Amino acid sequence: MDKNDFTRIELAAGWVDVYDFGEVRLHAYRTADPIDDEVFVVEKGGRGFVIEMPCFFDSITALEGYLRDAGIDVEGIVASYHMAGASFLAGTPVFATREADVYGHSGGGRALIDNFAGAFSDAFDSSIATVTDVIEGDELELAGVRMRIVRTSEAFDLEIPEIDALYTHMLGHDCHSIVAGPGHADAIVAQLRGYLERGIGLVLTSHYTPEDLKDVRTKIDYLEDLKTIAAECGGAEEFKAAVQNRFPGYSGGNYLDMTSGFFFA
Repeated sequence: MDKNDFTRIELAAGWVDVYDFGEVRLHAYRTADPIDDEVFVVEKGGRGFVIEMPCFFDSITALEGYLRDAGIDVEGIVASYHMAGASFLAGTPVFATREADVYGHSGGGRALIDNFAGAFSDAFDSSIATVTDVIEGDELELAGVRMRIVRTSEAFDLEIPEIDALYTHMLGHDCHSIVAGPGHADAIVAQLRGYLERGIGLVLTSHYTPEDLKDVRTKIDYLEDLKTIAAECGGAEEFKAAVQNRFPGYSGGNYLDMTSGFFFA
């Protein structure tokens, strides 16, 4: 599947790019919210499940309306790295691993939610979803689609063999990422090299449109460059300026701010 082979549907807040795999359709919702969230709906025969949740109220309203108009019967929400926005599809079962539950309610995910709540006030739904179904094994099936659970240091990724796709938290070939130091960069690089080895068709992330293996290679180069730049800098501000100079035009400046702090904590 070509990452640019989609049909776009404009919504009141953001838009949806629909990828048609035959029996399965992928609805990639670009929220266009202040933190550039992406939410994915996998549909098969009118049944579906959602990967992650929108966390701004206008995005929640827009996606709920889209699902209703499209006639998609959502059987569950798979919540990994994003657990804010609990008002979205209230009453729908929420699936997550125990590690993701901790990450979202008391770990790094919770810290991000608290920061965003302070920054965006009433526009942001800071309520945290309750996990109703804990994923114990390494596979999950919803709406007739099988997923493989890939546990990470924070939460979990998803592989969806039927559409040759993988979901992870962040990629973004021309966007800064949250990188918590050189060790974290190495861990991400190892993960991305695994995608190359397996020949994944589409990489889905919660802060960017669907990407491909060319984008994975670009991100590996970016992460290696971050480590090199950090080794040559004496502090966070110098590092930030050097990264901006090396990667002009990259979006996600707020993520670079966080990365600078982590590298020089």
